[in-house]
Amino acid sequence: MILELIVPGRDSLVSSASPSYKGHRYPVEIISHCVWLYFRFPLSYREAGELMLERGVVVSHETVRRWCAKFGQAYAGALRRRQPRPGGKWYLDEVFIKINGELKYLWRAVDADGTVLDILVQTRRDTAAARRFFRRLLKKTCSVPRVMVTDKLRSYGAAHRKVMPSVEHRSHKGLNHRAENSHQPTRQRERAMKGFCGVGGAQRFRSAFGGIPPRFRPRRHRMTATGYRAGMTVRFAIWDQITGAAGRPAEA
Repeated sequence: MILELIVPGRDSLVSSASPSYKGHRYPVEIISHCVWLYFRFPLSYREAGELMLERGVVVSHETVRRWCAKFGQAYAGALRRRQPRPGGKWYLDEVFIKINGELKYLWRAVDADGTVLDILVQTRRDTAAARRFFRRLLKKTCSVPRVMVTDKLRSYGAAHRKVMPSVEHRSHKGLNHRAENSHQPTRQRERAMKGFCGVGGAQRFRSAFGGIPPRFRPRRHRMTATGYRAGMTVRFAIWDQITGAAGRPAEA
């Protein structure tokens, strides 16, 4: 999927306002780079701080953690708002996750291009939970799909009849591989992090993780080397815009 670079002064429905860094003694370039490192690669906070130390920047792992908690979701939300409208076919799926030893459920929706539309951690996977996820998904995307593809969980059918009765619903285990495959990166990261301590922390991390890394993982196998480098240049320029690093004067 091609991300559009929005330059200052161009007419757009997307706000160009960047997060506030008031009270932070580190420049925005360091803050945004630490957040990008942590979410883009399977790194711990200490490993991200170690990479910055190799570059001559002394920052503690606790500072990196606070930056990721404060700015991760804001950056991910800004990237999502710059995406085109989602496609007409949505794939929904839910998986089991353990948080602090308790069984929870991770609900996820992606479109036909594999773009993550929404992620929600809930304690149940009944009809009420499915309805809650549907309503949140419609509100967040501000659009209605043409086709909704799920597995054979009956909660989807009951919630579909209540929330989106006009949308075509296809319930078949073999049709939902796109949503199931989209869980793999978060599963890998979950194992590297040794799990989560709370539902709120898991929701915050996954909301940011679902918004940031996919923007820097284009379909490399379908691109030439020149096209890949050009596409990544655009993506990095967009990152500088949404974090507020673009256009700032270099410090002495």
